[in-house]
Amino acid sequence: MACLPRAVRGISAGVFLLGLWGVTLSDKLLVVPQDGSHWLSMKGIIEVLSDRGHDIVVLVPEVNLLLKESKHYTRKIYAVPYDQEELQRRFRTFGNRHFAERSLLTAPLVEYRNNMVVVDLCFINCQSLLRDSATLSFLRESKFDALFTDPAMPCGVILAEILGLPSLYLFRGFPFALEHTFSRSPNPVSYIPRCYTQFSDRMTFSQRVANFLVNHLENLVFHFLFSKYEDLASDLLKRQVHLPTLYQKGSIWLLRYDFVFEYPRPVLPNMVFIGGTNCKKKGALSQGSLSLASHGGLGLQVGMAEAKDAEEHTQ
Repeated sequence: MACLPRAVRGISAGVFLLGLWGVTLSDKLLVVPQDGSHWLSMKGIIEVLSDRGHDIVVLVPEVNLLLKESKHYTRKIYAVPYDQEELQRRFRTFGNRHFAERSLLTAPLVEYRNNMVVVDLCFINCQSLLRDSATLSFLRESKFDALFTDPAMPCGVILAEILGLPSLYLFRGFPFALEHTFSRSPNPVSYIPRCYTQFSDRMTFSQRVANFLVNHLENLVFHFLFSKYEDLASDLLKRQVHLPTLYQKGSIWLLRYDFVFEYPRPVLPNMVFIGGTNCKKKGALSQGSLSLASHGGLGLQVGMAEAKDAEEHTQ
């Protein structure tokens, strides 16, 4: 990140992806999104690609929150065995449980249980899609050039393997930092604190030991969260599938964060930081927020400066 020019760091995800698209790919894109807030960032990129003349198809479950019709893409709808009430109940529970009390020892279990509320529903969604023979036949006959997905859930990753398509990831991060493991980036535990530890990048010896242990637990948590996806992929592909190996086939990782609120770490060339792209729609700050910024609210000042810088470079 530190080696990239400031203009590149500030550029929008849509513009960056357009540059890559013009060099490496053709004009037919299959999109496997995640519903909810994840879709908002992806939608902005898709709209830019559509305006440039690309043919975009978005896979959409018939029951959804935000995946609505648009002039910028064609929706391919598939059936799912749950209703709107069940979908909204799960997302509401998931959101409310983020405010549950937790300690260093209980945080992984609390987060795991909360994530499973949505992971289980997404698995039902994914299973419905990947076992829909009519939809898969349509996708094969459509001859897409690439697949664009949010890999927070593995469905798009598995579908890319089934269709034999190169994949692009738009990603905020797992509940742990496995995107760096999957991409084979250096991820030193000596100074990069793991999720939920609340350590800084200046750890004592005992904290580094704890950080080391948490690092090894991340793969176990990933297995608990996504083992059903691995079984599903193995069944569909008729071979033993190792899900992290599928993730490693991602051509480009567009990461929706930056080093303002994340600790710096080494990354590979196909990992591009586009933090702030989800702030496309801007609004005026309240007087209370402005007062905080003027009286030493450093984080807010940095955020305001970064937003202004990104806007200037995008224009």
